[in-house]
Amino acid sequence: MKPSREISRLIEIMAALRAPKTGCPWDIEQDFSTIAPYTIEEAYEVADAIARGDLDDLRDELGDLLLQVVYHAQMAQETGDFAFGDVVEAITTKMIRRHPHVFGDEEARSAGMAKGMWEKIKAEEKAEKRSARLARGLDPEDNGKGFLDSVPVALPALTRALKLQEKAARVGFDWSEAAPILDKIEEEIGELREALAKGETAEIKDEFGDMLFAVVNLGRHLKLDSEAALRGTNEKFRSRFHYVERALQASGTTLDKATLDEMEALWQQAKGKT
Repeated sequence: MKPSREISRLIEIMAALRAPKTGCPWDIEQDFSTIAPYTIEEAYEVADAIARGDLDDLRDELGDLLLQVVYHAQMAQETGDFAFGDVVEAITTKMIRRHPHVFGDEEARSAGMAKGMWEKIKAEEKAEKRSARLARGLDPEDNGKGFLDSVPVALPALTRALKLQEKAARVGFDWSEAAPILDKIEEEIGELREALAKGETAEIKDEFGDMLFAVVNLGRHLKLDSEAALRGTNEKFRSRFHYVERALQASGTTLDKATLDEMEALWQQAKGKT
């Protein structure tokens, strides 16, 4: 088996890894649920390479993410559900259908994307998917029967909160402006204080979650993505802490030997530089 630029070689490699008698023992014992966390992790590593501007890493991480797609497709092929080609056909069909102003006839291209067309196309896709599931004897409501149940559970919590709020807002369940949400956040902080005073762990967790949910809602009204905002703050914290670490090393000491006052003084210096 030799490396190749062709996707067919990657599919062959995956099939060989999953071969019952000659494959890799670890790969053979995996299933969709055990591989799913790796799929999510690889997507994050792609995003990390982009954030760092490292195109060499991006190339490699995209390969790792592509392997995840091939992995899931191989497992589905083994059960007779679908194969990699079906995945490709499904996404190409979707992209062509959703862009009639690009791939349609001359009239469609000249008209551009008409208002409401996107929703119409997605509704048609949903109806087709429902029919296909019925034909296979499956529950047609694959993601649940509630209005919000189509928002994936596996999304990062902040992102899922945003998606839930956005979808609820489509039917008018929303604040009219950002200002009252600040009052709601203060209310949630008050309830968290009460829970802390009681010392009830479950209640503290619940109120803390309510507070985070309200903060995400405020970010949405401010046209901010909470996940992206927190990533920025995470990086700022990492950078400032690294400044503290380097400054301590320069003075001949280390993080575990420095006092809190020493670290705080250097932290304030770092804040003045970033």
